[in-house]
Amino acid sequence: MTEYIIRGGKPLYGEIEISGAKNAAVAIIPATLLVDGVCRIENIPQISDVTLFLNILKTMGADVRTVNKHTMDIDCRGISKGEGPGDMMRSIRASYYLIGAMLGKFGSACGAMPGGCDFGVRPIDQHIKGFTAMGATVDVRDGMIIANTPNGRLKGTNVYLDVVSVGATMNIMLAAVKAEGRTVIENAAKEPHIVDLANFLNSMGADIKGAGTSVIKINGVEHMNGGFYSIIPDQIEAGTYLAAVAGTGGEVLVKNVIPKHLECITAKLEEMGVEIEEQGDAVLVRRTGPLKCTNVKTMPYPGFPTDMQPQITTLLAIAQGTSMVTEDVWDDRFRYVSQLNRMGANIRVDGKVAVIQGVEELRAAPVKACDLRAGAAMVIAGLCANGNTRIEDIRYIERGYENIVEKLRGVGADIISVSSDPENADKQLEVFA
Repeated sequence: MTEYIIRGGKPLYGEIEISGAKNAAVAIIPATLLVDGVCRIENIPQISDVTLFLNILKTMGADVRTVNKHTMDIDCRGISKGEGPGDMMRSIRASYYLIGAMLGKFGSACGAMPGGCDFGVRPIDQHIKGFTAMGATVDVRDGMIIANTPNGRLKGTNVYLDVVSVGATMNIMLAAVKAEGRTVIENAAKEPHIVDLANFLNSMGADIKGAGTSVIKINGVEHMNGGFYSIIPDQIEAGTYLAAVAGTGGEVLVKNVIPKHLECITAKLEEMGVEIEEQGDAVLVRRTGPLKCTNVKTMPYPGFPTDMQPQITTLLAIAQGTSMVTEDVWDDRFRYVSQLNRMGANIRVDGKVAVIQGVEELRAAPVKACDLRAGAAMVIAGLCANGNTRIEDIRYIERGYENIVEKLRGVGADIISVSSDPENADKQLEVFA
């Protein structure tokens, strides 16, 4: 087991390059199952979720070849049936995209209920609603999802989502691209990675219109051919580094971003007194004065993203005045607050609302990463705090952040990854001497 140790209190200066979007990659990789040819995917992030997904496809019979560290050739023509490896699927939340892809490819699917970060109940009822509307029978029992179509092919139909769901929108898209006729998804989610998935599928021969709006129309096709595609930059990774600079102070150029995707984040940071300057495909972030309090409410895109809620809550913990954060997407996503309060934050949670009284500084303490984005929040807190902060359970962080230690060290952060063995940790801590 390894941990992060951070000596905080240092402003950050320099440049950070953003990797490919995790939330796009974990949908595009299973989408290659639908393609009758080789898919060359570029800008793939080197994160544990991606590694696991590639291994799932290999186990199923795909030919996966490394071109370079961010480019893969994926050929799924060796996969002959819609059955995923149960134990591996249980280890990643996005494994449910395999169900939609297998249904679209084979007309049947069998796989385990997904795993991933635990921050409340995240049902897949809207996914199942879409599959059954297209003619599939879906049975969920003993932790398994078993879906079949009577004629081996789904039929296009209208699907109205009862709630705006990113996962359901993408999964129904995957199932529908080879369905017979037209499928219309209403009340669809609009996130950038939904548009990216649609663009990938279209580049391989699908016929999808309206991605990025509330109504997506998919005309089923018989075949999809191979080709090239590059994944968009990661909106949440970029937002996390913007938040880190906002917390520590300094000036950093965050490169390889789509500034339009970041507006829901940068607008809130500017309210807090952070300077943001767009420079083409980069954003310059600077903070020299104190952070100001503000109120935040998470919402589906283009609202403030739930995946940035822990990071901005951490900033508000050291902002002047009283702030309020309302989590309107997921239940029980404030579990990390107890870790921040250990570091001297003054945060009170009542249901879906956190009331934050800003403090002058955070104090270093041993903390845990409760989930992926909560782990990112602990890193930001450690960068802001005085003293050495030790972060456990970093496996959650490495699910979604490529080379986070190296990237932060590149802009002047004192952060190292160490063995949890005390003797080895003491030796590695000499770097801070």
